[in-house]
Amino acid sequence: MKSIFQAGIQGRRQFILGGTVAAAISLSGCARSVPADPFADVDRLVRSAVKEDQTPGAVVVIGHGGHVVHRYVYGNRALVPEREALTWDTHFDMASLTKPTMTALAVMQLAEAGRLNIDDPVSKYLPDFAVNGKAAITLRLLLTHYSGLPPDVPLGDAWSGKAEGVRRAMNSPLINPPGAKFVYSDINFITLGLIVEKTSGLTLDQYARRNILDPLGMTQSGFLPDPALRPMIAPTQFDADGTMLRGVVHDPTARRMGGLAGHAGLFSDAQDMTLYAQALLDRLAGRSSKFPLGRETLVQMTTPQQPKGKTELRGLGWDIDTHYSTPRGDIFSHHSFGHTGFTGTSLWIDPDTDSYVLILTNRVHPSGGHSVVKLRHDIATAAAKALGLSAPV
Repeated sequence: MKSIFQAGIQGRRQFILGGTVAAAISLSGCARSVPADPFADVDRLVRSAVKEDQTPGAVVVIGHGGHVVHRYVYGNRALVPEREALTWDTHFDMASLTKPTMTALAVMQLAEAGRLNIDDPVSKYLPDFAVNGKAAITLRLLLTHYSGLPPDVPLGDAWSGKAEGVRRAMNSPLINPPGAKFVYSDINFITLGLIVEKTSGLTLDQYARRNILDPLGMTQSGFLPDPALRPMIAPTQFDADGTMLRGVVHDPTARRMGGLAGHAGLFSDAQDMTLYAQALLDRLAGRSSKFPLGRETLVQMTTPQQPKGKTELRGLGWDIDTHYSTPRGDIFSHHSFGHTGFTGTSLWIDPDTDSYVLILTNRVHPSGGHSVVKLRHDIATAAAKALGLSAPV
């Protein structure tokens, strides 16, 4: 099946406004009382967030027991230059959700195939990386954000081009000894993306298309979206030149590198991300699944892999229990995992309860936006309550 990242906007999915609708009609044709929607609090939180200008709009999907049990679309896709209603098939800049869903998965596929080892030093694959005391850093330390690298490459001066971005990543100094401290770093995943490209002989977008997106049937997802798709993409914010970013990656480093980097750049929609989340849960549960990774390797990705004795818990690409873990809410289990994206996206998955919560917003639109950290937390808590779950002990 062709991706619309290859074939424009043909085959758009039907959009759905609103959420779960329940109705009961008696055999005589008379309406009976409609039972209370257990997810009403989820929807109320979304409406309040839009009303309070925390985000122009939001798509929320809740999965449980192998099925989508609730989805809700509310608000606007765009506010400027014109107001546009948000739709189910709106595409979002996934921002840092690129890290676990694409780049880390690609690394682990290559590891599973015996083409690399995550306990090898990075310099085995990228010799230029070894400078400035980085020779001991392994791929595992990059995947868990315990590398000792700073959060990003320098952005204060004017530069552009992938080659310059790579040079800056390779020359990055350490801010901590490798393995000593958790510091979330885009450089880690820029570097991992380069390793995927060098090991596979494919660009990152080519690799993701062939080995992740196509196997999962994620035809609406990819890097570098076709300009014909832009009307369906939620815009983010104005760039430094006053141009509204739409279908162009929001992350400034990825944008300077041409829109294709291991830390950001994926665009997707709710339907495709639902396919991803459900396939992942199915693989972990031992059910039939198209998820393109073996169960043992996936368990490794989604369980704590940080250096021994460290209390900030990270899987391989996935967040488990750090100060970034607010999308877990108060009820989902301590074995759950997930990730967020700066633009306002998040996915949290709980294998213990066979559940996930997907939240897609463009909270940065049109001029930087507000925080949705509390909204993510509150939606997850409300979703777990609606599912009848109890807080872990």
